[in-house]
Amino acid sequence: MSWSAAEWLTELGGVARYGSLARLVGRAEVEAAVAAGSVRRDDRGVYSLPGADEAARVAVVLGGVLSLTSAALHHGWAVKTVPDRPHVTVPRGRKLGRRARLAHVHWADLGPDLVTDGATSPALTLEQCLRRLPHDEALAVADSALRESHCHDLLRRVAEGARGPGSPQVRAVAARASGEAANPFESVLRAICDTVPGLAVEPQGQIRNGSFSARADLVDRRLRIACEADSFAWHGGRSALCRDARRYNEMVVAGWMVLRFTYEDVMLRPEEVRRILAGAVALAELLLEVGGGTRPAA
Repeated sequence: MSWSAAEWLTELGGVARYGSLARLVGRAEVEAAVAAGSVRRDDRGVYSLPGADEAARVAVVLGGVLSLTSAALHHGWAVKTVPDRPHVTVPRGRKLGRRARLAHVHWADLGPDLVTDGATSPALTLEQCLRRLPHDEALAVADSALRESHCHDLLRRVAEGARGPGSPQVRAVAARASGEAANPFESVLRAICDTVPGLAVEPQGQIRNGSFSARADLVDRRLRIACEADSFAWHGGRSALCRDARRYNEMVVAGWMVLRFTYEDVMLRPEEVRRILAGAVALAELLLEVGGGTRPAA
């Protein structure tokens, strides 16, 4: 399977740093994609889909600013799903007519302190995404903001200042957010895990067994369940496949139940993923009970 740089960008949440993209497709392919216009590079060294330029143009045409996931992408934050049309916030009372079909339009009067370079400010973008998006999409944005912008203090202030409808979710997502998640795929898988009773996962957990040491995408240390977000992005070659097969085997020998989930199932079939996770929790609880409530230390 050979994907283009643009296809990988879509799976990575719409934006990526050069190193991440070049590792997947090679330096020559990245440069060729930029030259062909299928991928854009901004002055921060962030690579994104060319729709980002179109989104900014639409915002100008409508006399508004990018908002929600379109603003998140503008700030260099990955999202679960790149919007089919840009999210644009325009002043209340503005008449758009047929132009409204160019975007997902939101109405609000924003002061200059709430706008940054044609988009809602980072603080307002976080607040709106955490308040208005479904939980898994909100977590993907918050994780990416921490990963790319290291804005822990900003996220804390947004959570502390949240009031009104949706504020409980703002605080819940902010408390759960982690810059350790590698991409929206992992973030959405963690959001699904959080809905499974008895399962408490942490991102990028270290597993050790004698001389063996490895990180798993998500781990529940009490139940010794390791969840892996298995993307072709990380297993695109024979050597990578062999390396990860050995790693998974070592984790099983160390006493861990290893669950591997595909991008398509996590993003499109979350109920199936939840069913498997619930079954794994039931099995792990049974093993704990048989073992007298203890298992070997990780």
